[in-house]
Amino acid sequence: MTTVTLVGTRLAEVGEEFVYRGEASGCEGCPYRDQCLNLTTGNRYRITNVRQSGQTLDCAMHQDGVRAVEVEPAPIRANVPSKGAYAGSKASLMGPCPHTECPSHPYCEPAGAEFDEEYRIDEIIGDPPHDYCMLDRDLTLVKLEGEQQ
Repeated sequence: MTTVTLVGTRLAEVGEEFVYRGEASGCEGCPYRDQCLNLTTGNRYRITNVRQSGQTLDCAMHQDGVRAVEVEPAPIRANVPSKGAYAGSKASLMGPCPHTECPSHPYCEPAGAEFDEEYRIDEIIGDPPHDYCMLDRDLTLVKLEGEQQ
């Protein structure tokens, strides 16, 4: 499902992904609030189209202004418990990991996913990028559906 929203001009490129963080302090009183604050906080989105007919609008939060774009929920690459991990099943993240130097860390704590939520597995990617898990977790790298379930 495609949604039209406003993003900073620097981000306004097809294929760019971002996690919507919600309203910022500079949004108060903005005439474009309804067009800009229309996504789900914490969800990851991908820009599918930049509206060429739209103009660049002034914005208190983005120095170069904002542009109208079309977005859709973006899948999230994540490590989930291997047991029961198959396309179509639901999974949750294992929890925080203090080992930030691990090549799997971005997948154990992916932007746009929460530890206390369940997500539908869209696709199994395979083995995680680490050689071994320092927390002794048995993990599988998957693609989760972008919207929280």
